[in-house]
Amino acid sequence: MDKQVQKIPALPASVLRAVEDADRLAVLHGLDVLDTAADPDFDRISELAAAMMQAPVALVTLLDAERQWFKSCVGLNETETGTDISFSAHAIAAGDEPLVVTDAAVDPRFSTNPLVTGAHHVRFYAGAPMVVAGARIGTLCVLDRKPHAFPSPARLGQLKALAGLAASLFTLKDATRSAAIAEAALAREEKRRAIALDAASLASWAWDIRTDIIECDVLLSELFNLPRSNRLKARVILTAIDPRDVYQTETRFRDALTGSDDYFGEYRVKGFDPPRWIATRGRVIERDGDGKPTLIFGVNYDITERKLGDERQRLLLRELNHRVKNTLATVQALATQTVRHARHPSEFLQAFGARLQALGAAHNLLSDREWRGIGIRELVQIEVKPFDSIQQPRMTISGPDLLLTPDQAVGLGLILHELASNALQYGSLSAPSGKVDLDWKTLGKREARRLVLTWRESGGPEVVTPERHGFGSILIRRSLAKVISSEVIHEYRPEGVFAEISMPLEDLSK
Repeated sequence: MDKQVQKIPALPASVLRAVEDADRLAVLHGLDVLDTAADPDFDRISELAAAMMQAPVALVTLLDAERQWFKSCVGLNETETGTDISFSAHAIAAGDEPLVVTDAAVDPRFSTNPLVTGAHHVRFYAGAPMVVAGARIGTLCVLDRKPHAFPSPARLGQLKALAGLAASLFTLKDATRSAAIAEAALAREEKRRAIALDAASLASWAWDIRTDIIECDVLLSELFNLPRSNRLKARVILTAIDPRDVYQTETRFRDALTGSDDYFGEYRVKGFDPPRWIATRGRVIERDGDGKPTLIFGVNYDITERKLGDERQRLLLRELNHRVKNTLATVQALATQTVRHARHPSEFLQAFGARLQALGAAHNLLSDREWRGIGIRELVQIEVKPFDSIQQPRMTISGPDLLLTPDQAVGLGLILHELASNALQYGSLSAPSGKVDLDWKTLGKREARRLVLTWRESGGPEVVTPERHGFGSILIRRSLAKVISSEVIHEYRPEGVFAEISMPLEDLSK
């Protein structure tokens, strides 16, 4: 078996501890300069050191745990060597004063060092530690291939001063680099903030109460309908608020600033119809010695859509409450009158169920359109088409599309259902040759416009006027009772039932 060879550290324990010191390495790595590009500022320091010490080689050496790397190198082609053979490792372990080796060949610490015995043939070394943030990160050193006399104190003082200059240069360049990184990060953060504010339509601002000046995004001036600017007077903002909200806004703002650091308010901006609503969120950032606010940061944003949505919802709920009451009254009347005119329970169930379906169909349409009105063509399709045959259509429908009010849609829907139901049971649609012509038109202009809808049956059984009118006939005549100035003609003509419905038209397109 081969004998195990014990590895003996090339560096003394005290030197190794100095090299591997965690705090020292943290400072070195924090500078982030290892393996960076050549820098003429450090080269000039190396050249000065070489000239001053009359040595052919000068290095700015940085000592890492495993290697020493040369930030500047004059008179030598290599950029690094191992730390275990480094003269500078001994220099940083020795203290803050320069280390001098006049003849390495006879110095027991270096006589067997490869840098001495090898091709580099180093004999003279003088190195002064570079101290950054209290840590010796490396040295400014000079080398020669022949021995030197021990330098004078003045020369060593100059070498130490140059090493201090190199250390200051590292500190300065690191500060510049950190500032550039911070500036780039700040620019990115500002861009991110601007994008976020723009996406959210937020206008940020800072209000110096002592000068009454608000530094702000341009969007703030646009929100208040003011000329575009990044600087506004607070009182100019106040004059842009709707007079109805000024007192409340001032009061809430005053109360918030005296009671806490945060403010929230909502108000209208004058000059808009419908009104523009703005919300404000602010926070006191600075106060004076008496506790009075001096600097406030905040944002403003447009909440018009939300306010209009809330108002629409309130109106819809009021309309819905009104419609529910009307619907319940209509259902109650349908039930009462259907029972009164039905001869058998089954007849009641069939008639009442069909009428509820007609009523429900109109209500579904109104609900889908938030009770804003229904197009007459869509209403006709839902209430009448189910009574026709797809294979052999016998109903002719024509007329322009018009919007009906909710009351008109409910009433007309019930009428059309009754007419179609009666036609299918007793009228023209009960015979193969029968047909129905349904058309409508408008008469008059502007506010005096009226809808005239005509129902004509033909080709069915001969029609005889009934001796007793059922609830269906009553429903046809009375379904539009809530629509002022409405008229319904319902006649039993021999050739077929005829009905004419006339009602005023409102402009629902606005």
